Amino acid sequence: MGRKLLTEHINVPGIDSFEVYRKHGGYRSVEKALKTMTPDEVVEEVKKSGLRGRGGAGFPTGMKWSFLAKPEGVPRHLVCNADESEPGTFKDRHLMTKLPHLLIEGMITSSYALGANTSYIYIRGELLYVLRILEKAIAEAYANGFLGKNILGSGYDLDLHVHPGGGAYICGEETALLESLEGKRGNPRNKPPFPAVQGLYARPTVVNNVESIAAVVPIVNDGGEEYAKLGVGKSTGTKLISACGHLNKPGIYEIELGVPVEEFIYSDEYCGGIWKGRDLKAVVAGGSSVPILPKELILKTAAGENRLMTYESLSDGGFVTGTMLGSGGFIAMDETTCIVRNTWSFSRFYHHESCGQCSPCREGTGWMEKVLHRLEHGHGHMHDIDLLVSVAKQIEGNTICPLGEAAAWPVAAAVRHFRHEFEWHVTNPAEATRPGAYYSSKAAVVA
Repeated sequence: MGRKLLTEHINVPGIDSFEVYRKHGGYRSVEKALKTMTPDEVVEEVKKSGLRGRGGAGFPTGMKWSFLAKPEGVPRHLVCNADESEPGTFKDRHLMTKLPHLLIEGMITSSYALGANTSYIYIRGELLYVLRILEKAIAEAYANGFLGKNILGSGYDLDLHVHPGGGAYICGEETALLESLEGKRGNPRNKPPFPAVQGLYARPTVVNNVESIAAVVPIVNDGGEEYAKLGVGKSTGTKLISACGHLNKPGIYEIELGVPVEEFIYSDEYCGGIWKGRDLKAVVAGGSSVPILPKELILKTAAGENRLMTYESLSDGGFVTGTMLGSGGFIAMDETTCIVRNTWSFSRFYHHESCGQCSPCREGTGWMEKVLHRLEHGHGHMHDIDLLVSVAKQIEGNTICPLGEAAAWPVAAAVRHFRHEFEWHVTNPAEATRPGAYYSSKAAVVA
């Protein structure tokens, strides 16, 4: 396996405590930044690293930091988005559970770079056990002089708070998160103004993902240029992948960006192939909100090149033959998977989680769920398939936040690549609705 920047010490006994974490090089980035670097120099190292947001969007982190407004006398904030609710993604909770001090260290170093004196970790409401772990780590950091007033005698002050969300997927969207953090209903805001100008309490704010903030630690320790040596092209460094589904070795893997998808799935170093010796049918590469790809397109691009675990390679071909790396929620499906049933399950989730603020999303997600329910339960018609595509197109690009696209893309991609399976559900309703039924290119099979 490649080099581990975040998880090298994750299995060391007691690594969740300050003492053990410190013995293994913990908080070096705070010491280096506060004692030998200016805030602008820290930002410059993050820019040099090429680090891209690890929460899904993949926007360059250093560039995002440079957009932060700095009006005289106005406080600034750093907010960590730990509201990990994307189906198929679970790497952030693992990082916070096992290495809480890594996130705390990243928050301190990043807050210093941004000139923030009060920062927040907004954590998914269901993860109260992780909240307790973070609160313990924060208390240890205060007790050892890494949080509070005059940290390490540098003159820099920082207070850090953890805030649990209310269990809403929509609060993973950064402006809905800020609304929730302010005590309001978690509805996304219209942009502009962007959070970098008017964010938390109308103050300049940067919102970053857990993994993005944790990655600042090795970047500051080793230098941005050293970090940029890992990976391929504009996909630099390492990435945590939440691998699940029909795999022999599901789990969380820290990979160097650029690993071939085929190697990631079939190598014993990673997922170890598809379980029970079955064939791979499809993959959702970046969490439930990204387009699904069939086996032939997830392993190779349309041009016949090896598909790589990078932002660029996975998106090669756009949404016609490509997908997105997203948050790294890698869901593998074997040959017995019913794509219609899977798509219906995703649509139920997005309909339930829509905040209802935008009509296209509020109404469209409901219609997609209803139509998919019809198809899955033997009441569908051929025109329902085109209706799904039509509704998805009317949602896409017509909502305040990306949840609309998150709901539309999986449906449109499933019809695009597996239309024959949707048609089989219409022409063979009795077979399709039998328990365990699924479509095979070889035959209609009942498990």
